Amino acid sequence: MVAGVALVPNWSAGAAVTNDPTVDAGTKATFQKLADAVFTDRTQALVGGATQSTPQQRTHRFTGEVRLSGTQTRQEKSALTQLRGRKDRLAKLGEQYSAGSTSVKLDATQVKGRRATVAVTETTSLTYKKVRANQPKTTGFQAHHELTFQADGNGDWQLTGVKDTDDGYLAVNQVAKPEVAQPATATTAADDGPPDAPKSATTRPAPANPKNMTASGYDYKAMVAYATKYWNNYNTEYPDFNGAGAGGDCTNFVSQSLKAGGWKHVPGYTNDFHKWFGTKDIQSDSFVGVNEFSWFALSSKRVTPLANVFQADLGDVIQMDFNKDGSKDHTMIVTNRDAQGVPYVTYHSTNTYNRSVASLVASYPTAAFYAYRT
Repeated sequence: MVAGVALVPNWSAGAAVTNDPTVDAGTKATFQKLADAVFTDRTQALVGGATQSTPQQRTHRFTGEVRLSGTQTRQEKSALTQLRGRKDRLAKLGEQYSAGSTSVKLDATQVKGRRATVAVTETTSLTYKKVRANQPKTTGFQAHHELTFQADGNGDWQLTGVKDTDDGYLAVNQVAKPEVAQPATATTAADDGPPDAPKSATTRPAPANPKNMTASGYDYKAMVAYATKYWNNYNTEYPDFNGAGAGGDCTNFVSQSLKAGGWKHVPGYTNDFHKWFGTKDIQSDSFVGVNEFSWFALSSKRVTPLANVFQADLGDVIQMDFNKDGSKDHTMIVTNRDAQGVPYVTYHSTNTYNRSVASLVASYPTAAFYAYRT
């Protein structure tokens, strides 16, 4: 997500859980079904559909069943309550979902004695209830989680913990508070300080005039096409900054999209925020760091701050500061704007496409937002 002390690409990304090939298919299937039920329930809380009673499935390796522990049951009930509240806030902003689909894939399963750790990938799609002109029909994301299970003396497995392992907690059905970055520590080659970005209002105004798509000379459709192509299928011509303390891939992804639409490299020292460049082998801090990107974009006059986040249009950039500590935490690019003036963003960490700004405002009401016209 952000540039910090070290910006290290995740050249060998993989699950933190070491896969145990001796775990039988039946045990894996029960873990997978329980995980699928948990995340499906969270999605259905946003749709308004009935949540299910988490299934108890028999394993082949153990004699007992798999279910939620008492503590995890309470945590899931709390999560569902929060998500129903988010659903109500979204409805007030004019956003509702008619259907939701969630599937879970096991990436790795490790069993040590009566303790199991399971890495999964959740893929969720939500269908917008009222599809108007220029509005996408669906939004969706991929999120990664680590689940822990504990078996008692009778061989009954209990789900004891769910941890989100992406570098951002920005999936619409997640309720965990985001991990925020410490202020960036990059030094600069110039003696002038980095510019401050003005915050953007989040109250929904009357629809703004459409963006002039030809005035800048940039190809905004190419930016959108790039983001749509690589939102969950990363371009191997660039490093992946997810995981292993790398800081997250959100700004790297947005920079790639802008580059695809005509932003040109400004070569120089990697830690000089006046420079901007990114290839497979080397990237400037401004190419991959949230705050550094803002500093470059403003100082180079490649962007103009927008007074309201709802004014953003195709190819524009939106950033968030989750806890308003002055250090920005996340970068996104606008890939759609509907006739009612609502922008939709696509981003990495967690990989997400066409999520409405209304959803972000409803999910993070205490965050600071920054919007930039590119």
